[in-house]
Amino acid sequence: MKFGKVIRQARLNAGFSQEEIADLMFMPRSKISKLENDKVELKVADFIRWLQVTQLHEVTAATAAIVCGVDLVALTQMLTTLVGGIISFLF
Repeated sequence: MKFGKVIRQARLNAGFSQEEIADLMFMPRSKISKLENDKVELKVADFIRWLQVTQLHEVTAATAAIVCGVDLVALTQMLTTLVGGIISFLF
């Protein structure tokens, strides 16, 4: 899957240059360029860190789940059942 355009836009929206995000990501600027141009494959851990660095915290968990292949509908149903059970138990 190609993520170069997505991460480039996230960087630009956050107002970072490639050099600035490279420092925050603890990687060379050349790797940032390669990632944004889909020359190297983006690792899930790097993608999550990129989202955190660019202040996209609200989508980090959902994005990580989607990238890892988690069925969000099934997960939501399980969590709803769990929370409902806890509430029933407490009251």
